[in-house]
Amino acid sequence: MQQSKQLSKKQIQTLALSSLGGALEFYDFIIYVFFASYIAKLFFPAEMNENLKDYFAFGIFAAGYLARPLGGIVIAHFGDKFGRKNVFMLSILLMVIPTFAVSFFPTYEVLGYFAPILLVAMRFLQGIAIGGEVPGAWVFVNEHSPKHQNGFYLGILTASIASGILLGNLVFLLVHSLWSEEEVLQWAWRVPFFLGGIFGLISIYLRRFLSETPVFKQMQEDKALEKFPLKEILKTSRLAIIVSMLVSWILTGCVLILILLTPTKLLGDVLSVNVVERSFIQILGIFCIMAGSIAGGIFYDKSNLRKSYSICAWFFILSALCFFYVLYGQKNLLEIVFFYSIACFAAGILVFTPIVMCRVFAPRVAFSGISFSYNIAYAIAGFFTPQLTLFLHFFTLKHQELPLSSFYLAFYLVFLGLLAWGISFLFKEDNSWIGDKSKQAQEI
Repeated sequence: MQQSKQLSKKQIQTLALSSLGGALEFYDFIIYVFFASYIAKLFFPAEMNENLKDYFAFGIFAAGYLARPLGGIVIAHFGDKFGRKNVFMLSILLMVIPTFAVSFFPTYEVLGYFAPILLVAMRFLQGIAIGGEVPGAWVFVNEHSPKHQNGFYLGILTASIASGILLGNLVFLLVHSLWSEEEVLQWAWRVPFFLGGIFGLISIYLRRFLSETPVFKQMQEDKALEKFPLKEILKTSRLAIIVSMLVSWILTGCVLILILLTPTKLLGDVLSVNVVERSFIQILGIFCIMAGSIAGGIFYDKSNLRKSYSICAWFFILSALCFFYVLYGQKNLLEIVFFYSIACFAAGILVFTPIVMCRVFAPRVAFSGISFSYNIAYAIAGFFTPQLTLFLHFFTLKHQELPLSSFYLAFYLVFLGLLAWGISFLFKEDNSWIGDKSKQAQEI
């Protein structure tokens, strides 16, 4: 199944709408982390230890990842049976409702411990929605992209999804520019969640103009659709599932540690920078990871998967070591920001997550295979990564006299980089892979 070499005007419009819709929905999912410090103060007892509040607040954020497998499995099942387009409307609806709801939630002062319990419930609903959104967007764009340009278009989409984090950051800055810290803590923290509901309604409207992928239409005509896609992948694609889960783990580390936790928590503890300055640093990091994603996709298109993934893995390893060395060595701010931007650009290695997964699954089960693997891995890694990051961070600050203390957190990213390097050797020079014995995973 192959497409024409160039996208038509209609296809470009479809890709633009799907990317924009994905960015707006990802904003809804991620906005919580920008205001986690306020949620920690408002939704937990005042007498609770501050560090413990942070653990619980980020734990609620991580709880959304536990629901992703359920959403991914259900939504992807219908996506492989009834079309990629149809499930997009369902996923965004599931995201809009809880985002709106959070903007009106009473705090601990009113509801006691029921307040954080309600937050957990809303995060679960959001997790179900995002569980089908990202894998569906990857499959959708991959099946629309021209032959030999899959990497570029997946890079564009991945950068667009990352722009949802950028939008969250801009809203965060806007809130702090319009209201004082006291006003934000009292009520203005609700505004970004209300806006998220509005953005969700915009996404629903935009997705009315999406068209089904040519690959799925062809499978319908050929009557090649699977009745139970998940059953098929569990039976025939076990190695593909393992590989996909590993590359998803790598993506999780890049996003959570470098883009979300480093500017919002780590920098504030190490340096005397206020929340607005940290937000500008995060914006720089987002732009860098967006550029790195597109560059990684182009590199893949112009070479092959083994070579491009391997080189990007070593670049990622070196950049992580350099960044955390200068961060915990408490060098000057300019030096830290410089190495942070390089580390975020290198974190563009996450674009290989969809590239790899679109290579190892056959089109007829691609949505289910990618969604199942990605969401299971993200649920596990997304749940423990924030807590592990904070633990290593606090331990480093407390025991900086220990040998190699500046590298404790970096070693986790080094491990992920080595994992990526190892996975690259599963692919041959022609981009086929060792598990492609039956030639099921043809290029889409």
